[in-house]
Amino acid sequence: EVFYTAMYHAYLQPNTFMDVDRRYRGMDKNTHTAEDFTNYTVFSLWDTYRTWHPLMTILEPTRSIDFVKVMLDMYEKGGMLPVWELAANETGTMIGYHSVPVIVDTYMKGLRDFDADKALEAMLHSAMQDHLGLAAYREHGYIPGDKEHESISKTLEYAYDDWTIAQMAKELGRDDVYRDFIKRAQFYKNIFDPSTGFM
Repeated sequence: EVFYTAMYHAYLQPNTFMDVDRRYRGMDKNTHTAEDFTNYTVFSLWDTYRTWHPLMTILEPTRSIDFVKVMLDMYEKGGMLPVWELAANETGTMIGYHSVPVIVDTYMKGLRDFDADKALEAMLHSAMQDHLGLAAYREHGYIPGDKEHESISKTLEYAYDDWTIAQMAKELGRDDVYRDFIKRAQFYKNIFDPSTGFM
């Protein structure tokens, strides 16, 4: 009962976000038609990128490809990959840019029916913003506590996301991007205190 109740709960979101004629409201607030994917909403990615999305690549591979297509559509129409999207709006809650590991995990598991080059472009766009401590992260190799709140958590989340960008770039033969982002992925080391064993 516990297992199947949890499995049922795992299927509550994301929700289909389009009408029977496949029209939906995009991140640009205009009406569009989903030609080759089912449009979804409620991507609470900080909550789901670690375990739920990897589970879905196993249980729901076709839907997982659609999730990536929706994220790329949000990038096209809203200018950013989603962080915590709700009803075609970016809520701005939570940290990191965790559509990135979702896209990379999907691709690395062989679920590749989406534009990988556009995906890498979208990932790089997210990683090169100056908001939410990213400018300081790139400048210092970590986020100083007096520059941005949640500085330690954001440094760790960005470093992980950057590692996944490096893996995607390597897979696509983009050695230049791989070299840059595998270095950024090491930024977590700059906030480790070996005397306490904590960040």
